[in-house]
Amino acid sequence: MKQTLIICLLIGSIHSANAQSANNNAIYSTSGLSFGNYMGGEVNLNYVYREKYSYRVGYSDYLRKPKSQPVDYSSGLAKAIIFGTENPHDQIENYQIAVGGIYKLNETGTIRANLSIGIGYTIIKEPENWQKVEGTSLVAENYTWDYHRQNTVSLIINPQIEFPFTNIYGLTISPMLQLNKDRNYVGIGIGQMIGILRKRTE
Repeated sequence: MKQTLIICLLIGSIHSANAQSANNNAIYSTSGLSFGNYMGGEVNLNYVYREKYSYRVGYSDYLRKPKSQPVDYSSGLAKAIIFGTENPHDQIENYQIAVGGIYKLNETGTIRANLSIGIGYTIIKEPENWQKVEGTSLVAENYTWDYHRQNTVSLIINPQIEFPFTNIYGLTISPMLQLNKDRNYVGIGIGQMIGILRKRTE
């Protein structure tokens, strides 16, 4: 499901970059990396109506070292070779929709604030039931575990400072706050914008 969403967002942004904007509307994708109490990334499809109102759908995925991980856990040499990508992680996935407003911070519109708030469907996965494996070698992991999965709804507060340097490409800085009854994410993201970002200057 998430792979399909990401592909659709990228195709939409590529198509929009080649389209002609007949008014003051904009459509573009944003993607980037985020750092906070988890680390990960996100991809979004954005629509701006008449340079005033913003709408967004997107997906984010954040990871951290498991809070429940035993202090003597070892991934073994086999997983170390692939830089721990297969190690157990606490994970927060989120599918979100958001609305907000656009505020120009300079006359040309190359710096603007996109202040948005929304809701998200959040999937939380965390390892549990750690069982030590006796007699393991340095190559193999010394614990087994199971993943516990739960779903919840999050409040998403995600203001962005956008820098649409050209009509089709720019950068973003975006503080992110995801709040729910189980796990919260607090961080800041750095990303890029691709698509129809703003009207052409004469």
